[in-house]
Amino acid sequence: MEVTKHKVVTIDYKLSDPKGTVLDSSEQVGPLSYIHGVGGLIPGLENALEGKTEGDSFQTTVPPEEGYGQRDERLVQRAPKQDLAELDEVAVGMQLRVVEPDGSRVVTVVDVDDEAVTLDGNHILAGIPLTFDVAVVGIREATDEELQHGHVHGANGHETD
Repeated sequence: MEVTKHKVVTIDYKLSDPKGTVLDSSEQVGPLSYIHGVGGLIPGLENALEGKTEGDSFQTTVPPEEGYGQRDERLVQRAPKQDLAELDEVAVGMQLRVVEPDGSRVVTVVDVDDEAVTLDGNHILAGIPLTFDVAVVGIREATDEELQHGHVHGANGHETD
């Protein structure tokens, strides 16, 4: 069976940055299952998986445009510290959800001084080419219920009773 739209695909993976630093891996948490073609993975990785079969292993490097996008410096902004007064402490590295007119966004605190907090609204992996080492460990048809819900049920997915 090939990886095509609406198949449940199960992979083992390792994600590395350009320096070879491992950023994420299925090694500790087990394989990842997703429904192919419904936006569950970044486009570059999903495109690289298209047409693969169970047992295939490969490495692919996904450019930022097919991953988490290019960095947008307009998403780095300073906010008066008093705007975050409801928080007991604000520290570099914290991630906060901010509400905007068109929805909410996760931002990362990148600097704190006496007067202001600098927040970065870019995804933490924006602007970085991402290298994936992938092994396809399973492929099956998605159920109607999984397609309706948009995610995998059962083993390696959303557990159902």
